[in-house]
Amino acid sequence: MTALPQQADKTPRTARGRRTLRLILDAAAEEFGARGYHEGSIARIAQRAGVAIGSFYTYFDSKEAVFRALVADMSRQVRDHVVPHILAAPDRLAGERAGLAAFLEFVRTHKALYRIIDESAFVAEDAYRAHYVSVADGYAASLEQAFGKGEVSDGDWQVRAWAIMGMNVFLGLKFGVWDESRSTAEIAAAAHALLADGLF
Repeated sequence: MTALPQQADKTPRTARGRRTLRLILDAAAEEFGARGYHEGSIARIAQRAGVAIGSFYTYFDSKEAVFRALVADMSRQVRDHVVPHILAAPDRLAGERAGLAAFLEFVRTHKALYRIIDESAFVAEDAYRAHYVSVADGYAASLEQAFGKGEVSDGDWQVRAWAIMGMNVFLGLKFGVWDESRSTAEIAAAAHALLADGLF
């Protein structure tokens, strides 16, 4: 089961508590995705989650606290959904293709992701940075490992990680949030050709 982001002193100790926390985080994603941080409210998050406002405060001290936890949680959900597809592929280039298709599928069912992550740049800038830096560091390390296996050429792992992430972020915006008319496999194949062959 995926670990949930939480304030250190409010981590749920029971299965019921973990289920309630999951309901609150999912409700917060709906609320902030629909209304944004400033217009979103704790009362509506509690209502969406089907819990009393007092139950909300069992887990979070404030609207900012749940928003910060949500940014970390959504970042973790993306990794948990995408990474297994990359690891299951026969090599890293095939993994990039499978991972992008999985990311696009995730975005299409979690469209609030972009609004929440983008808004965190203004609400909780440190959480916004942490989201991208942690993904990039993991990406760079995995690319270096792939080089060690002879699956990719040598290069600047940080630059490559940020470049691929940038491509994927905007592909997700265009073909995950704005336009679902093309298959995720088709988009992933076009991006795969760019990674495998370059513009040359």
